[in-house]
Amino acid sequence: MRTAARLGRFLSLASWAYLVWLLLTWTRTAEQLLVGAGVAIAVAAALAPLGAVARPWSSLAPRRLAALVALGVTTAVRVARADLGLARRILSPRRPLRSGMTVVPTRAGADGELAAIGLLTSLVVDNQIVDLDRQSGELQYHALAVPASDPAAARRAVTEPVERFLPAITGMERERDG
Repeated sequence: MRTAARLGRFLSLASWAYLVWLLLTWTRTAEQLLVGAGVAIAVAAALAPLGAVARPWSSLAPRRLAALVALGVTTAVRVARADLGLARRILSPRRPLRSGMTVVPTRAGADGELAAIGLLTSLVVDNQIVDLDRQSGELQYHALAVPASDPAAARRAVTEPVERFLPAITGMERERDG
């Protein structure tokens, strides 16, 4: 492997690790920053030989950045709406609860896409991922309010709000089927 490629992979991993350190510690003392830099360098040195890494600065491309912002806003709105709905359901217990399991098809195929869909849809209190079937491209969720029995309707309600931004974020354009 070329030296430039190794250095790029190392810098990418160190950047991601340092960002995670900053988010987890949420402290800006000189000691915390220096320890975080040391940990990030150690993690990058250990993981760099394992494979390719997404470069953090690649998210600054205008189209990708717009999709990331839109995905963040959409997820935040869905989380707030679901939290308010759950509070309303708790405060008025006579409302019917149609909880249960639902299977939702997905178009995602890459590991990162599936992880993003599983994590971001589970932030919404209405749906919690339970299982993933990679072969058939289906995710199983426990839902507080089970969407319609139609798989397309369930997909529109649960995974589509996240999936529609993934091609611009991952850079992998794929055919859009209805």
